[in-house]
Amino acid sequence: MVFSSKLIEDAVNEFAKLPGIGKKTALRMVLQLLKKDTGEVDAFTNAVSTMRHEVKFCKVCHNVSDADVCEICNNPGRNKAQVCVVENIRDVIAIESTQQYNGLYHLLGGILSPLDGIGPEQLNISTLRDRVQNHGVEELIMALSPTIEGDTTIYYIARQVKDLPVNITTIARGIAFGGELEYADEMTLARSIAKRLPIDNYVSIKE
Repeated sequence: MVFSSKLIEDAVNEFAKLPGIGKKTALRMVLQLLKKDTGEVDAFTNAVSTMRHEVKFCKVCHNVSDADVCEICNNPGRNKAQVCVVENIRDVIAIESTQQYNGLYHLLGGILSPLDGIGPEQLNISTLRDRVQNHGVEELIMALSPTIEGDTTIYYIARQVKDLPVNITTIARGIAFGGELEYADEMTLARSIAKRLPIDNYVSIKE
């Protein structure tokens, strides 16, 4: 791709670094920005820059937040005895969109995948055990994608908290095995949460 402007070329190259964005799509984005008023472009770039510099991660659940503790954890109307364990931020957005869940969350930041070098130390598992042990959590809802890695992570977490008085459930398998949670439609996801089952239905954590 040949550019008549080094400035445009640099902008295209930066947009093309985003996942799922190729050079042609990046070029369309840049050309669209050229049509905008400079004030609109400044607002766009300022919003992105401010987000990157000032966004925080909740000290309780590890969700993205504007403050040290996110709005969900700070909401007195949420059921604090119920914690939904998810892989990432996108899963929180997907579940919240169903409007069928009123508990709290815990973001692991990924799932166990030894082949990719992701072990327990890379995930927010120790803080999850602390919440169960010290903050009145009565139920952990395992809402991880139904894959081998997801089930392995559920099994590992269940073993880590098996000595604590907490009920562990997992969302019903209305989601096909091997599918990704964030791509499930809202109705299927809502039904999976509502009809969650004891974890023993899927994995055994007994010695």
